[in-house]
Amino acid sequence: MISHHIICTLRSTVRCWRHRAVVNAVLEACDFSGRRWYSASSRGGVTGMEEILARVVAPLPTYETRDKSPPPPESNSVEFMHFYRSLDKEGKLDFLGKLSQEFGVDHKGVSELALKLLDTQLRDLATILQVEDRLRYSLTPRYKQLLSHISRVEGGVKFLVDLRADVLDILASKASESPHIRDLNGTLKSLLSEWFSVGLLRLERITWQSPCEILQKISQYEAVHPVRNWTDIKRRVGPYRRCYAFTHAAMPGEPLVVLHVALTEDISDNIQSIVREFATLDSEEDVNKINAAIFYSISSTQAGLQGVELGNYLIKRVVRELQSEFPHMAQFSSLSPIPGFSSWLQGLLSQGRKEGRGSDLLSEQEWREVEQVTDLAPGTPALEALRKLISTTEWVRSERMARVLEPVLMRLCAWYLYGEKRRGYALNPVANFHLQNGATLWRLNWCADTSPRGVANSCGIMVNYRYFLNETPNNSALYLQNKVIKASEQVLGLVSQFQKNSKL
Repeated sequence: MISHHIICTLRSTVRCWRHRAVVNAVLEACDFSGRRWYSASSRGGVTGMEEILARVVAPLPTYETRDKSPPPPESNSVEFMHFYRSLDKEGKLDFLGKLSQEFGVDHKGVSELALKLLDTQLRDLATILQVEDRLRYSLTPRYKQLLSHISRVEGGVKFLVDLRADVLDILASKASESPHIRDLNGTLKSLLSEWFSVGLLRLERITWQSPCEILQKISQYEAVHPVRNWTDIKRRVGPYRRCYAFTHAAMPGEPLVVLHVALTEDISDNIQSIVREFATLDSEEDVNKINAAIFYSISSTQAGLQGVELGNYLIKRVVRELQSEFPHMAQFSSLSPIPGFSSWLQGLLSQGRKEGRGSDLLSEQEWREVEQVTDLAPGTPALEALRKLISTTEWVRSERMARVLEPVLMRLCAWYLYGEKRRGYALNPVANFHLQNGATLWRLNWCADTSPRGVANSCGIMVNYRYFLNETPNNSALYLQNKVIKASEQVLGLVSQFQKNSKL
């Protein structure tokens, strides 16, 4: 039974909506200018926006006619798409705000149906289920059916993916704090998750014989290790390499997520041997030299598909493809960057300097070695010298400096990946991705990426997330449900060293 207090609260809510409707009617009759919060200077103008939306966003069919109403003309969707594309950034913000606020859920109708549901609690089950279904239908935003119709127009799905990218940009930049915009984002994500479910995606292997347009997009979308030229991309899709992408029938010629794989004898411990190794350009593959698959780059190409699970399924599909091609292959691992480690470390050192406790991060012997290799001026704090040193790439070129910094940075990095959390899960986004997939935090690799970008982002350290196929389901469940990270002895040893040195 539902409590009397809840029933009274809902009845009060209904009265509130009725009162609000009366107020709005009075304001409309008086043409009260205060209600028009959109800037008339926006491209397209308030009047233009109102006319377009009133024309193309059809009323939600009644519950009784929901399966019998004829679809709106395709021209409505096309007109909406053309108008939106003609707007500047400010105009798009106003337009999406108006769409989400004035053409969303009928809150008054929802409240009345919720009250009706409460009143039917003592009725028979069939009546209760029918009222629940009516309530569920009434929670559909009015604009949702327009979005569904747009998806059926040529180029409509791509338009909606880009539209959600705009919505995400608005939310990230805090250009609007409107809960209606957040609700629009949720509706778009839900629709896109259905349309881009793994069963509707096609796995394609990209080779040098693939269309030139696809190869060019693969090069442009590569976000982890930038492609330098056509020779570089030819090598990345050639012998001892594999490149796979998910595509969708509604977005032909547009890779959605791309995975680059290196076929090696052992699990790679540096990226230089993979992206800068030119000896394999024209060689034939020797199956006896292929024992491991190294996932060294995975890139999502569509900002509007953020939060729609694609990369996880791509790795699983690629593993099956490789097992089919190389039945003897048993080693699967990533070779991953550690974005954010350097900035986290800089913040940790700065905080330690301010609070006077940064000396705990290193042993006395390590601090003396830092002082020696940095040639400190008299009176310069060692902590500040270390912070400035790792903010440059100079130390990588000095064997002596690299040797001194290796044990320090390796244990700090191990703690960053294993111990630094956000809501109980790994703070590092790449770690969180692979751990969700069931991988093991397996090995940290020193001087694994000595490029300027690699040193700036992660002090040149990279990490292998190892996929033990018989363990991944259990590892994934432990991480997602209990927030437990499966890690190797090497990583746990480094974490233990950090904990002994640090009082953080």
